[in-house]
Amino acid sequence: MNSNTLEINEELFTDEIDSTFNKVIDILRAENIFPDSVQKQMLYSHLKAMVIRSHTNEPLPEVEIEMFDEISKSSHKLAEDVMKWFPALAYEETYLLSVHFEVAKENELTEELGA
Repeated sequence: MNSNTLEINEELFTDEIDSTFNKVIDILRAENIFPDSVQKQMLYSHLKAMVIRSHTNEPLPEVEIEMFDEISKSSHKLAEDVMKWFPALAYEETYLLSVHFEVAKENELTEELGA
């Protein structure tokens, strides 16, 4: 193990990760957003990393905000609401999280178009 590496026992955070994931899924359902199983897996992984970073204060790599120009305001707002649970995390995290919501919103559109 590298002397600069902190080993994290992820099991310590399992309840918080699961609770966060379930609350996010409830919020999405209330907005008629239904991620598929792969999207849920990716969202869970991101939320897990967020929960752990909120405890370790690990910084988020630099985010180029311009990359998120096509994310809807509603998806970004949902991400902002979730991020209120993690005041120690960088605001830029909202952009990364909003991608999960935006992609899941496309599921509805695909169904409506019969694709």
